[in-house]
Amino acid sequence: MAPPPPARPIIIGHRGAPGYRPEHTRAAYELAFVLGADAVEPDIVATRDGVLVIRHENEISGTTDVASRAEFADRRATKNIDGTRLTGWFTEDFTWNELSTLRARERIPAVRASSATFDGRYPILRLRDLFPIIDAAADAGDRELGMIAEIKHATYFESVGLPLDELFAAELAAAGWNSGDGRLTVESFEPSMLAKVKARGIRGKRVFLIEAKGKPFDQIGLFGAKAMSYSDYLSPSSLYALARTVDGISVDKSRILELDAIGDVIGSSDVVDNAHAAGLEIFTWTLRPENQFLAKSFRHGRLKADFGDWQSEFRLIMDTGIDAIFTDHPDLAASVRDEL
Repeated sequence: MAPPPPARPIIIGHRGAPGYRPEHTRAAYELAFVLGADAVEPDIVATRDGVLVIRHENEISGTTDVASRAEFADRRATKNIDGTRLTGWFTEDFTWNELSTLRARERIPAVRASSATFDGRYPILRLRDLFPIIDAAADAGDRELGMIAEIKHATYFESVGLPLDELFAAELAAAGWNSGDGRLTVESFEPSMLAKVKARGIRGKRVFLIEAKGKPFDQIGLFGAKAMSYSDYLSPSSLYALARTVDGISVDKSRILELDAIGDVIGSSDVVDNAHAAGLEIFTWTLRPENQFLAKSFRHGRLKADFGDWQSEFRLIMDTGIDAIFTDHPDLAASVRDEL
C-alpha cells in the first residue's frame, strides 16, 4: 500500500534544517527529514566547469571557509549580480574539484551560535549528491519526500556561458528524477527561467517566487522601467494570467501578514485566497523562531537570537490555508501544523 500523502501545509526544509546545522550540507538535509520535513529546498548555482552545486548564492565567502584559503586568494573579485555589486568569491570562478576542498560555515553565527559549532565539518554538496539523500530518507521513513529546487541568478549565469536550465535538465535525467512522479518542484524569481524549464521538458511543478519588493531581474532586462513589479503579479487579474504559465507562487511571508499603521500584525492578507481562486498553489517563506526574523508583534526578549512567540506567527500563517511553508526548523513547524 502506498504511503499517505503529506498533511497540509507541506513542510519544506529551507536549505535543509539550518536552524541546527550549516545550510545546504548533508547533515542539514538528513536532519530536516528526521525532524519532519516533507521536502527540502536546494539553491542551485554552477561551477566554471558546469557542475551544479548547492549554495544559497554564487558568492560563497559567507557560507564557506574560502576567504581563509590562501591558495584561492587571487579568486576574490567584484561583480554585478542581478543589479547588485558584490565583492567576494564566486562559484563560477572555481572548478568542482577546487570547490570540493572547501568546508561549510554557518551563515549567521550571531543568531545561530549552536549551528556555528559545526563549522568546518561538512563539504559543499553537488546537486547530484542530494538525490540519493532524499531517496534514502524516503525509503527509511516509508513516505513520499520531495525537492523544491530553486534555480538562482539564471540570467547572470547564462550571460557567462552557464545555462542553468540545460545543466539542470541533464542532472535530472542522469539521476532518474524527471519521471513526473510528483517529487520535483522548480522555483525561480525569474519567469523566463520557468518558461525555459518547461521548454526543456522538465516534468515538475513550476513555482514563481515573489519578493517583498522590487522587480524580477530578467523582466528588467526585457522591458526596462516598464517591467512588472512583484506586487503587480499579485493582482487578481495577474494571478489568473500566471495560472496559464505556472503551477504556483511562493511569496515572502510579509505578503501574508497584514499590518496596521505602526507595523503591528492585525491579521492575514487575502493573497492566499486570491491565489487559490486563480487556481494556483501558494507557498511562503521563511518561518523562523528567532526575534530577528519574526514580525514585530511576535518578538520577545532583548536579543535577536532569542526565540519569540513563533507559535503565534506560524499558526497565523498556516491558518490561511497556505499549501506549503519553508522553515529553518522543520520540527517547530510540524508541531504547529499538528495542532491545527
